[in-house]
This record gives sequence, structure tokens and C-alpha cells, in this order.
Amino acid sequence: MVALAAGMALAVIGPLMGKFDNPICHAAALVFSSGWAWACFAFLAGFSRRSKIESALLASSALAVAVVVYYVFKFMFPTAPIGRIISSGSGEELASKILVWGIAAFAFGAPVGLFGNIARTCGIGGLPFRLLIPLTAFYETSARLKAEAPSQGLVVEITWNAIRIAAGVAFVALLVHGLMTWRAQRDKPEAGVEVDAPTKRL
Repeated sequence: MVALAAGMALAVIGPLMGKFDNPICHAAALVFSSGWAWACFAFLAGFSRRSKIESALLASSALAVAVVVYYVFKFMFPTAPIGRIISSGSGEELASKILVWGIAAFAFGAPVGLFGNIARTCGIGGLPFRLLIPLTAFYETSARLKAEAPSQGLVVEITWNAIRIAAGVAFVALLVHGLMTWRAQRDKPEAGVEVDAPTKRL
């Protein structure tokens, strides 16, 4: 229930923030509507479960529900540029988007949720999977900076640069932490041998 509620909140925050004409809300709308944020949600849903099957099912179902809520919200409360009025579109168009992207979200959420579950593995085993979300965020924001920032203004450029820097810092921090944990685990048996050795002499 927590994962489903979080998915619905994620689905609403992006388009809701897009209705307000100020830089902070614009930045929030960009972040919560980005692909890496949705991938991060599915990853965390999988990370929260111990069972790999539960992780895959929870992530895929929660992501699919979030997609449905996202398109229904946009249909009921369409966002128009300032000074213009737009229609919410037809019901058939809504159903088509929900069907296509809902199926895509369900299929995409399962492996991402599974990756989140594997990321629970301590040390070097889960490290590559823990690095997936920062790497995804860095890649997406770099691509958006090239494609969107020059034509969409300063807020977009600042937002994607901030996310890219945060993703880079998170990537390095997780990498260092994982390697240090692995080294500590590797050194534990050696420490045990050194402690036991004097006892045997006595």
C-alpha cells in the first residue's frame, strides 16, 4: 500500500507542479516527470522487499498504477501555456495512452524492481546494481542538457545541471562505500586468524 501510494503521489506531483508559474515548481515538474525519477521509484519499490518475486511484482504493478494516475490526472486537469486554453483530449486518446504506457511500465518495472532487490546484497555483489540509478540520472540529464536547455531557458539548464552533479556525487559515494565495505569484509577472516593465534599458543 505504501508503494502504491508513493506511485500515485509521484504521478500527480509532476503535472501538478507544472501548473504554477514559478521557477521552483517548474524545476519540481521537470524532476518528477523525468524518466530517471520513475525508474528510481520502481528500483526503491523492489529494494523494499526481500523476495525477488515480490520485488518484481510490486515494482511493475506500482509503476503501472502510477502511469494510469498520471494520464487520468492530466486528462482531468490539463495544463495550458499562459494565456491559452486547451482541451483535455478525447477519452479514446486517454485509453490508448494508458494501455500503451501502462503495459510498458508493467514490463519495465519488473526488471528494475528485481535490480533493486539485488542491490540489497552487501559489498561488491550488489554494488553494480546500486550504481544504476545515479548512472541513469547522469545519462538522462546530460542528454536533456544538450537537447532541451538551449531552447527552454535557464531554469531547465540549472535543474538538469544540479541533478547531474547530484547523480555524479551519489555515484562516487556509493562506489567508495561499496568498495570500503567489501574490503572490510575481506579483511575480517584475516583479523580472526591473528586474534586466535595467541590463544592457541597458551
